[in-house]
Amino acid sequence: MNTVRTAIRGATIVDGTGAPAYRGDALFADGRIAALGRVDPVAGARELDADGLVLAPGFIDMHAHSDLAVLTDPQHLAKTTQGVTTEVVGQDGLSYAPVDDVTLPILSAQLAGWNGVPADVGWRSVGEYLDRVDAGAAVNVCYLVPQGSVRMMVVGTDGRPATPAELDRMAELVRDGLADGAVGMSSGLTYVPGMFADTDELVALCRVVAAAGGFYAPHQRSYGRGALAAYAEMVDVARRSGVALHLTHATMNFEVNRGRAGELLALVDAALADGVDVTLDSYPYLPASTTLAALLPSWSATGGPEATLSRLADPAAVARVREALEVTGSDGNHGVVVDWDTVQIAGVRNPALSGCVGATIAEIAAGTARQPFEAFVDVLRRDRLGTTILLHVGHEAAVREIMRHPRHCVGSDGLLIGARPHPRAWGTFPRYLGHYVREEAVLGLEECVARMTSRPAARLGLTDHGVLRVGAVADAVLFDPATVAAGATFDAPRRPAVGIPHVWVAGVPVIDDGRRTDALPGRALRRERAA
Repeated sequence: MNTVRTAIRGATIVDGTGAPAYRGDALFADGRIAALGRVDPVAGARELDADGLVLAPGFIDMHAHSDLAVLTDPQHLAKTTQGVTTEVVGQDGLSYAPVDDVTLPILSAQLAGWNGVPADVGWRSVGEYLDRVDAGAAVNVCYLVPQGSVRMMVVGTDGRPATPAELDRMAELVRDGLADGAVGMSSGLTYVPGMFADTDELVALCRVVAAAGGFYAPHQRSYGRGALAAYAEMVDVARRSGVALHLTHATMNFEVNRGRAGELLALVDAALADGVDVTLDSYPYLPASTTLAALLPSWSATGGPEATLSRLADPAAVARVREALEVTGSDGNHGVVVDWDTVQIAGVRNPALSGCVGATIAEIAAGTARQPFEAFVDVLRRDRLGTTILLHVGHEAAVREIMRHPRHCVGSDGLLIGARPHPRAWGTFPRYLGHYVREEAVLGLEECVARMTSRPAARLGLTDHGVLRVGAVADAVLFDPATVAAGATFDAPRRPAVGIPHVWVAGVPVIDDGRRTDALPGRALRRERAA
């Protein structure tokens, strides 16, 4: 049992519910919140003077790509330093569980730009992965069964409909993952092979998720030219299957969607009025982040990474790729013709390409007297599809409008690898608090904290997390509302947050007076025993 006791004195308590803040004390004991308000002296308890500081529930990252980092990086500073105490992984339809000996090398190569190449994957099922988390992690983890990984195991990477027998097998794998403790299912419908599932296939799998009480978190088919139709398809899946829907990294990006965030929110409101349970998350930055290979048209990505690389060495196939990217609009680029000035290299696997980091494809091409498309193909081939990028396609007005929606939660969508990853991996939560609460007043403090805590906890079914109340798990963060800010920038993306001196997971300090402790109190929050 956790016997750590901490008494916090004179904090401004923001309990996560959206209720007004109040001044008071708190006592953490045996991993739980033992008292709030006025706390008498407690023998043997550590005393912390929190005058001028805000005590809030630990933050919940609704869209994280820490699938391997939570197991291999004990410090996990990207999340612990910004007050995150729970992450939701298994995102975008691709992750490492369930997996088998055939799909593991394919997934490892395909996800190299997201998570790096794993040195050891000693698990095969969702339950075995979550057992590894239980063996010691800096933060708690919730897991989504990745629909693309499931499809890869059953159908492979070909772009064809599943047979009835294959659909039954996929449903069985999703059911098994949920029984192992997954909180729902994710999809990556611009990524191979998840993109090859038609609406009926998604509805069938989501019925399994709904029956288990989970939710569906899709990366939809388009965030560009077809964005609204793609959002409407996801609402249709939810309506037909009865599943709760969480629209992950909800944006209206690219120039074709400038000024159209209100149309997305009207779609959400209409669905809610019809009884569809919809939530959404977003990150507080303009650029998107993905892999360079993700821009390729789907036909060129079938068959796995080696097949893709073979096509990139075939002049006829390369000509087709160029037509899709520069003339018609690749489905990998959300149906929009690529603007090479917006595609910036964030990380590479091949050290010989390190000089490309920070440059756009247009700049790389200009420096080598080539056309941008030629530079694009050259980087992909030399880096064996492992390149990560920033896509400068967002709109500030849309970011603000979406974050104001009452069903909004916070998700970083942060990739942790590469020389210059997106700063949202290290800065999402303090940026909300510092920039959008204190400086811009887009959200009030109590409302913003609710979007980081109780609201995502409710979606995840975590009844004892995300709030400060007596008896709840003592996941908590103490921050300075006058100074809290993202330290991470696009030029220095791994700087820790400013103004977050203390973070607890189950009452155990993981950040203590601004320094990381060696504690690993995080565990897998399985759906059946999430509390």
